[in-house]
This record gives sequence, C-alpha cells and structure tokens, in this order.
Amino acid sequence: MTASQVDSQQEMLTARCKIEDRFFVGMSLLLLATVLVGFAKSYFLGGLMRAPLPNKLIHLHAVFFSCWIILLIAQASFISTRHFNLHRQVGLLGFGLACGMIVIGVMAATDTMTRIKMFGSFDMRTFYAVPMFDILVFAVLIFFAYRWRHDPATHKRLILIASITIVDAATGRSPLTKITQLPYLNNIFTQFYTLLVAAFDLWYLKRIHRATLVAGLFSIVMLLIAIPVGGTRPWMAFANWMLGIAKAIKG
Repeated sequence: MTASQVDSQQEMLTARCKIEDRFFVGMSLLLLATVLVGFAKSYFLGGLMRAPLPNKLIHLHAVFFSCWIILLIAQASFISTRHFNLHRQVGLLGFGLACGMIVIGVMAATDTMTRIKMFGSFDMRTFYAVPMFDILVFAVLIFFAYRWRHDPATHKRLILIASITIVDAATGRSPLTKITQLPYLNNIFTQFYTLLVAAFDLWYLKRIHRATLVAGLFSIVMLLIAIPVGGTRPWMAFANWMLGIAKAIKG
C-alpha cells in the first residue's frame, strides 16, 4: 500500500469519525432544546434560582439536572474538537455529578409525594414509580458507561440513552403536554430519540450497536412497566415507607 493510499484511508476514517461526533453533538442539543421548552415557564423564564419552585430541594434538583445537560453538550463537543484529555478529566466530574443526581432525584421524587396526592388520574404513590424507574435506568446505564469508558462507541451511547431517559420529565410539562397528554405517551415520546440513535447506527454502522439495542430496550421496558408496577401492593408499601421517612424528616 502506497503512502498516498494510507493518507486517503486516514482521511476517510477521520471524515467518518466527524460524522459520528456531529451526530452526538446534535442529539445533545436536541435534549437541551427539549429541556428548555419543557421547563421554560416553570424555571428558565421563571427566574432560575428565583423561580417559584416548591422548595430548595427542587431548586437543587433543577441545578443538577441543568448542569448535566450542559455537561453532556460540552463532553460531546470536546470529542468532536479532539480535546480527548479534557474530555477524560471533565468525565470524572460528570460521574460525580451523575451520582449526585441519583441521590437528589430520589429525594425530589419522594418530596413530591408529601405535597401532591394525585397526579392526573393516578395516586401519587403509584406515579412515584415513574421518576424512580427513570432514576434506576439512569443509574444502571451510567454505571456501565463508566465501566466501559475505554470503549468510546459503547460509552457514548450509554451516556446518551441514560440522558434521554431522564429528559421525559420535561415532556410532561406545557407546551410539550400537547404531544404527551395521552396515557403512556409521555414515557414513549422521548424514546423516539433512542430510535434516532438506532437509525443512525443502521446508517453509519450498517447494524444497531449492541449498547443502543440493550440500553434502549432496557429503558423502554422499564418505563412502560412503571405505572403497572406502581399499582401493586409491594410498591405501595414501599412508597408509603418512603413517604413516612420524608414526612419524618420534614417534621
């Protein structure tokens, strides 16, 4: 193989990498747009830290959530611009942030039960399964993303699908409720984003990447069974236990 052929192959490989990098930056921006639209009235246009949220815990939850989306875009951009060392260094911060989000997410979801008795036609203790399952899926995918951080293709897909899972909180708010007001569609809606990842894989790799397939199916199944599980006696007992702890802490 001649030097010119080697150079040509290298250029083609670089061009392909740029296509993938731009896709993940684009998906990160799509998630940002979803969050901005969903939380515009209640948070971003409501004054951010001065927004009329229920309490400081919910404010903290909003800060953590917002920082994650910003970090997601930054990390995808670092890879796209070939700042790999910076990506790795910031990634450690991101893992710490994700761990904090899990803890704050559970606390915020439980706090909601102390303030709201019904969510639409659902007992809040039943609906409590939705954010808790979101957090569970996020936690599992982040764990494996960290474990496989040395496998870029797997790592980036797990991080993206984990992020897609928690964005469904934004789609349950106006004006996105015009789309997601039908039963279960709130959970399914953001999974169309996962289908975009699968479609990209089919075009780019000529197959669906294993991480996309396994993580996507795991996320979709867990979100679809959340409400049915939330109506069971064991779950109601668990929700009542968590509610009792939250009320005891609040006094």
